[in-house]
Amino acid sequence: MVKGEHMRLFIMALLVIPSTVLAGWSLYEIFLPNGLTTLEVAQLTLGLTLFAWLCMAFWTGIIGFFLQLFNIDPLSLRKKQVTPSALTPITKRHAVVMPVYNEDTRRIMVGFEACIRELMDSKSKDNFDFFMLSDTRDMEKADAELRAFTRLQKRLGAFSSQVFYRRREQNVHRKVGNLKEFCERWGANYEAMIVLDADSVMSGERMQDLARRIEQNADTALVQTIPMPVRQHTFFGRFVQFAAHLYSPMLATGLSFWQTDSANYWGHNAIIRIAPFMQHCGLPTLEGRAPFGGEILSHDFVEAALLRRAGWHAYLLTDTTGSYEEVPSNIVDYAIRDRRWVQGNIQHLGLLNVKGLKTANRLHFLFGAFAYISSLILFCMLALGTADALIRATSVPEFFVSDYQLFPTWQVARQDMMMVTMWGTAALLFLPKLLGIALALIKRRNEFGGAWSLLKGATVELVMAVLIAPLMMFYHSYFVISVLIGHSVKWEAQEREGRKVPWKVAIKHTQIMSCLAVVWGVTTFYFTPSLFMWLLPVLVGMVLAAPVIRLSSSNLLGQRMYKWGIFVIDQEVNECKALKRLRVAMQYFAITQHKPEVPMLPDSVWQTMPEQLLNEQPTPMRPALVENL
Repeated sequence: MVKGEHMRLFIMALLVIPSTVLAGWSLYEIFLPNGLTTLEVAQLTLGLTLFAWLCMAFWTGIIGFFLQLFNIDPLSLRKKQVTPSALTPITKRHAVVMPVYNEDTRRIMVGFEACIRELMDSKSKDNFDFFMLSDTRDMEKADAELRAFTRLQKRLGAFSSQVFYRRREQNVHRKVGNLKEFCERWGANYEAMIVLDADSVMSGERMQDLARRIEQNADTALVQTIPMPVRQHTFFGRFVQFAAHLYSPMLATGLSFWQTDSANYWGHNAIIRIAPFMQHCGLPTLEGRAPFGGEILSHDFVEAALLRRAGWHAYLLTDTTGSYEEVPSNIVDYAIRDRRWVQGNIQHLGLLNVKGLKTANRLHFLFGAFAYISSLILFCMLALGTADALIRATSVPEFFVSDYQLFPTWQVARQDMMMVTMWGTAALLFLPKLLGIALALIKRRNEFGGAWSLLKGATVELVMAVLIAPLMMFYHSYFVISVLIGHSVKWEAQEREGRKVPWKVAIKHTQIMSCLAVVWGVTTFYFTPSLFMWLLPVLVGMVLAAPVIRLSSSNLLGQRMYKWGIFVIDQEVNECKALKRLRVAMQYFAITQHKPEVPMLPDSVWQTMPEQLLNEQPTPMRPALVENL
């Protein structure tokens, strides 16, 4: 039950709009005394946009902090969150599906088997079937997958009759087409599907909990968990992993507060009711050219929005246990992954006018794109501010601006407002982090190896976040510009295992950024030393980009952090059974040398998944849902 759902966005507006206006007013007061120039008007406009984004993120974190602190469920606003009883039997059939594409065979097979064995040991094992849906084009990897699946069937014994492998000859429409074909061929056999990514691992308790939630909530079509990063060994990977475990519960709680039953879908580690998914989530090819035309790339956001506009509910679970994934182990691979997401998320801006979308889903589209566009806005603000300062520094000030003026017009510097704006911006950026640390100290310190270990990790995380922020600002700005001018990207399998970035690669990916920072720094230091000091945190990160990328990709440095009690996470303090299965199996996995057997597949029960008309209202799944529109 969601309490006061129609007021949540109004409450957020009451918090975000005045905060944004106040921040914009402070900028205006800084620029006003000497008369607004064209460059300052541009900075003010960009600043207002950026502050709106920061304020939304800030208040989401603040609300999440207080709800978590007082153990209040973000949906019902009651003290105790309602969860299905583990004793309640699962009565319907569900599928667990893992789409894969040119992945490391050992990793996907070991992770897949870990999830299977989690449910093999449960009373509900007969209610679940497992599908590995391969789109692999590399024939060597395809052969390895088939051999590994033959090995898996022999290991599973009688339970192998519930485990299937299917490789498509043509990977039409990538992952979207892969899942669509599964739904059309076998979706009628199942109430819902739990969608995994190639690097996903979920506990048996979490998968059964998702199935119960779908069965007990007839109007719910999507339940998204928070996939927590695990199995990271490099310094950068452990930094990202630690930050996610530290801040995600608080931020997800704040997010759940205002999105209520219009949660987003992140493409994996979620359960989806198959019937409404088939009826309402057939994605069309958009008219026009990239970035707004063509196939819908970040399909997950759109599928959640289409389910919600048809009257179905979508929820985000803020409990982070039992749902895991892996993240890129170095900054280069992390940026490559972001490059794909930039193109997909910017495309969502062209879908803001889809008929019947809920306000929360439009905000998901907008904020998803702005997560990357904000970097370009910040970069432009810094560039415009530098240009403005250089013009003033190299121009002779004009003290008498009109004829017969008796007294000179002195240039005024509002140092007081500059300091207020600086500290206000710092509060927007860092206060949610500090509250997240405080919350973890109060409620979860043992999950991080104790208070001292938590504080050490949080301190290093803050320093690292400041250091790499300029790098990501530059990369995201470049990615956004390349997308807007029409450069597309191939959506290939990402690098998942840890690797140390060679100096040559690190320099190749940072040389333009570092040269720009040197020129920028020398110029501002010579003409406007005060501006140089303001820009120093940005310039240092850009100049040191190559060594930061190289050193942070080190496994040895990551291992030392662990030994020193830095970046410790709960699954290292108390490893769950699913991750232990994965860790042990990774050491002993071997692809069988026996001739691979052609896997048997269930009989098809074909149902067509219709393509949606985005400019028309959808037909509700059931008449009872009309009242929820």
